[in-house]
Amino acid sequence: MPKQRVLIIDDEENMRHMLEVLLTKAGYGVESAADGASGLQVMDRSDFDFILCDIRMPRMDGVTFLQHAKEKYPEKTYIMMSAYGTVETALEAIKEGAYDYISKPFKKDEVLLTLKKADERERLKEENVRLKTKINEIEKKYSFRNIVARSEAMAHVFDLVSKVSEHKTTVLITGESGTGKELFARAIHADGPRASGPMVSINCGGIPENLLESELFGYKKGAFTDAVKDKQGYFEEADKGTIFLDEIGEMPPSLQVKILRVLQEEEITPLGDVGSKKIDVRVIAATSKVLEEEVKEGRFREDLFYRLNVMTIHLPPLRKRRGDITLLVGYFIDIFNKKLKKNIQGLSSEAMPVLIEYTWPGNVRELENVIERAILLAPGKWISPAELPENMMKAQKLPPYLGSDEDLSIKKAAKWMERDLIEKALKLTNGNRTQAAKILEVSRPMLIGKIKEYELDL
Repeated sequence: MPKQRVLIIDDEENMRHMLEVLLTKAGYGVESAADGASGLQVMDRSDFDFILCDIRMPRMDGVTFLQHAKEKYPEKTYIMMSAYGTVETALEAIKEGAYDYISKPFKKDEVLLTLKKADERERLKEENVRLKTKINEIEKKYSFRNIVARSEAMAHVFDLVSKVSEHKTTVLITGESGTGKELFARAIHADGPRASGPMVSINCGGIPENLLESELFGYKKGAFTDAVKDKQGYFEEADKGTIFLDEIGEMPPSLQVKILRVLQEEEITPLGDVGSKKIDVRVIAATSKVLEEEVKEGRFREDLFYRLNVMTIHLPPLRKRRGDITLLVGYFIDIFNKKLKKNIQGLSSEAMPVLIEYTWPGNVRELENVIERAILLAPGKWISPAELPENMMKAQKLPPYLGSDEDLSIKKAAKWMERDLIEKALKLTNGNRTQAAKILEVSRPMLIGKIKEYELDL
């Protein structure tokens, strides 16, 4: 480890000599200067960890030196010395940025102790910076604008979101209901250059078909019976910002062609208007449907699908990222403790496995609701299985071969396990016995025999 370096600034030659000897013996690298102006020149050509500076000096006194030095080298540690020490002088020096203050005459140990304390402070500062950097790295890995995750699948999603946020590229977010598609749409908007612009969300499946066009594109006065004045549509409201078209797979075919035109021409035509309007809107769409299948079935325009599918971000269901469940549970407990003014510490050792093993058809939204309900019901500081929904507890029932402490037959357990594995393999392959046999690593005739033995009707 390199020597720590100290600069001594004092107009008394004897004092400089004494401190040079003392600090050199203590293992420091030492240089000295006779006044503040000379001290600044020495600092310009050499690097120091600590500066010991007298306050009363000719040419440039210690406080003036400190003011100039802090401007150029704010990260350095300055320790002031004075034979005319008063509380006011000390406070002035500390106010100007000095770390500490020593009154002359001082004991040798006092100087070494002050330097040691200063060194410990610098180490703590460095450690604090390292910890903050580490926390930022963890937060970057585990969260993205209030979206928390630590699974590899979600790390990939975070990476895509951060890359696409900076550009106007159309994004299609896919995933099951409850996976957080709107949260990610808002994160993309908030993390990009359009963050200061509007973010307009619309659920394409939640507005009747006869109203959806006027809501999206607006209308002119007199366009229809109830159009008593001009009305802006959602696209115009989102100008210079982002529009989020949720459940775009529910959009009727008659409107799909108009959305296609918006994406191609970047212009809209309000109902009843004879001219079009240019707009600058970023489009983010989301769907829980598989649009490729909708295209094949003729329910969704192929050309619109390709326009939307410039960048696809798929959000995996919660059952595919069980490692995120404990993280999300802690996150939701914090939120609902504040909201409901409770002090829940966490889940009991019996309750957490129930959440881990559950299939979560409603995904993160369902988990959020489960935690809110459990916090409301919990009588103490821990959530137990009693506070979890009944359907989750039923899904957690143990297989028959683990259900009784009285029947510990290995033969019976083996048969139950064998039957369970065959049943799962057949479901996985949609009843294809050849593929199921390969998965189970048995011959097809043996599998057929076991299906008959266990009376599996698949």
